Amino acid sequence: MKTAGMQAAALARRATFAAKVNSNFPDNPRSTGLPTIQGVISLFDAANGELLAILDSMEITNLRTAAATAVAAKYLARAEAGVVTVCGCGEQGRSQLRAIACVRGVRRAFAYDVSPERSASYAREMTAELGIDVVQVGSPSDAIDTDIWITCTTARQWLLGRAHVSPGAFVAAVGADNPEKQEIEPELLAASAVVADILAQCASIGDLHHALDAGVMQRSDVRAELADVVSGRIAGRCSDDEIVVFDSTGTALEDVAAATLVYERAMARGLGLEVDLAGRFTEPLVSREPSNATGRGSR
Repeated sequence: MKTAGMQAAALARRATFAAKVNSNFPDNPRSTGLPTIQGVISLFDAANGELLAILDSMEITNLRTAAATAVAAKYLARAEAGVVTVCGCGEQGRSQLRAIACVRGVRRAFAYDVSPERSASYAREMTAELGIDVVQVGSPSDAIDTDIWITCTTARQWLLGRAHVSPGAFVAAVGADNPEKQEIEPELLAASAVVADILAQCASIGDLHHALDAGVMQRSDVRAELADVVSGRIAGRCSDDEIVVFDSTGTALEDVAAATLVYERAMARGLGLEVDLAGRFTEPLVSREPSNATGRGSR
């Protein structure tokens, strides 16, 4: 399936707005070696409409998605949670584990992927990078005593169900970003406290969408949006025994905030290439470091 999507939002505090256009080609890694998601973010001055920057969206999308999971885990996972299972061992899976390690004391992690080769390399690389024991597993059922589950796959049929998740666990359902994708068993959602990033969007394209279609949940069953939890308006986790699921479909405001931060840091460091869109290219501001200019240096 090949799709393209566009998001737009404004961030009043920094007086910017942005538009992101992404293409989604799930077969790319296998067929062409290219990333599944490719696209650009255009960042504008909200006061006068001036185009400030055009940025590669891949790394920004990758990092802001993982950061949203970390925020959710900070508020919704138990304080002592230390065993993490990542389902989906691509670049997003790597960023997700790094982000979780920033907010919880991760002692051990399990890595599951439909490709054993991918989960094996993930386990080796993340063990070396984070200095924790990351173990490859052949099924979610093999991930014993998991406190935090992260699903970031392209699955179109649920892979994580009630039988896998213990009382008290936190689940971040990240992969479902269109109505055809599904990672979480509807009955698991129905038996859990559900927190959405954006309720209307999750009801349309997230794992919540499938629970609603199955008739096991209604929108009113969703406990809160993440912003309500972070602001303190609504309690996220109400007991140590309940399972809390964060349905993460991505918000445009996150892209604006991340793109603005990347732009400001690039300008402060003199990075990037100034371009006259009428056709005249100026000299680079300095010798560029693409990893910093795209946000890779700001993990």
